[in-house]
Amino acid sequence: MNTRQDKFSSSMLRTPPSGIRKFFEMLIGHDDVISLSVGEPDFPTPWCIREEAFYHLEKGHTSYTSNWGLLELREEIARYMQKYGMQYNPQNEILITVGASEGVDASLRAILNPGDEIIVCQPCYVNYTPLAELCAAKIVPLDTSKNGFYPTAQQIENLVTPRTKAVMLCSPNNPTGTMIPASELEKIAEVVKKNQMWVISDEIYCELAYDGAEHVSIGSFPGMKDYTIILNGFSKSFAMTGWRIGYIAAPAELLAQIVKLHGYNTICAPIFSQYAAAEGLRSGWSEVEKMRVSYQQRRNLMHKAFCDMGLNVPEPTGAFYMFPDISSTGLSSEEFATGLFQKHNVAVVPGSVFGAGGEGHIRCCYATATDKIKIALDKIADFVQECKANA
Repeated sequence: MNTRQDKFSSSMLRTPPSGIRKFFEMLIGHDDVISLSVGEPDFPTPWCIREEAFYHLEKGHTSYTSNWGLLELREEIARYMQKYGMQYNPQNEILITVGASEGVDASLRAILNPGDEIIVCQPCYVNYTPLAELCAAKIVPLDTSKNGFYPTAQQIENLVTPRTKAVMLCSPNNPTGTMIPASELEKIAEVVKKNQMWVISDEIYCELAYDGAEHVSIGSFPGMKDYTIILNGFSKSFAMTGWRIGYIAAPAELLAQIVKLHGYNTICAPIFSQYAAAEGLRSGWSEVEKMRVSYQQRRNLMHKAFCDMGLNVPEPTGAFYMFPDISSTGLSSEEFATGLFQKHNVAVVPGSVFGAGGEGHIRCCYATATDKIKIALDKIADFVQECKANA
């Protein structure tokens, strides 16, 4: 057996496993556990989308596509992005990826050199930091927890150095559900242009906005197309997590680099998933709206419950997550999540896995059936009281 100490990649050895998936794995074999942990819609994929996939499978459309993805899908995405005031050429400015997660990895690898700095607005989705670190980049965390969980232009400007290559945004945000106000996005756009850096904008939750809030993309501001990498996909809004369809919209000169990596590591996304996603953009919007309305109702239920528990929690304006502050219980976020699972069979994600500003919080996903949410909230309330009584 090989006994060399360097038989594995040192950077990979330093990379921790996903904190979210850790709690997901704990659920296996526990049918009595209510999970508020994994960000997955409880709705089935809309029928019009499934039917389109069946049609193409029956027709034997099971081949590779172009590395870029089906032109039909890219054209539908280009039309969709006009809704948010952006013009992209489907030929060379839109690339279909295997989920938005591949888009994060490919984009970071295409722009980062060892020693480059990337500003990561935290708390944030768990894959941003490790994927950037695998590029040997320096992570510059921006803690948004003291500012309503969204970054300001001034905070970003204060962190810029000559080595800053990019800033990573997510709005609506995972794990907090907050959105960056349009007025602040406009200021951030000016900072990006002034410093000639990239902004990577994860907009996977853009169709899940509440109380009349409207998504605004930083790429829609004047002059920003040349600096913006937009990541999006179909997993959340269209309930298509397992179909693994995402996309990158970016300047052609950058996508020409990204598509090389995409061609080597995945070739292309599944063809029937691409046909299905195109049909979703054509015909699935009424179903998307039904899901959005249901999520808003569940958000209202969960927010009131946490407030009734005496926990401080921002009311999400988008996505389907809530990020209550559980520091009053005297437990760390991991202690709270572990204790809740062991004693009350409810799974949540500790806020510490989401980076700076996450400790002292838990992430609860409300893309779960309402009856299960009610039971879970009652159990969380009991656990909070137990913790406070023992503090």
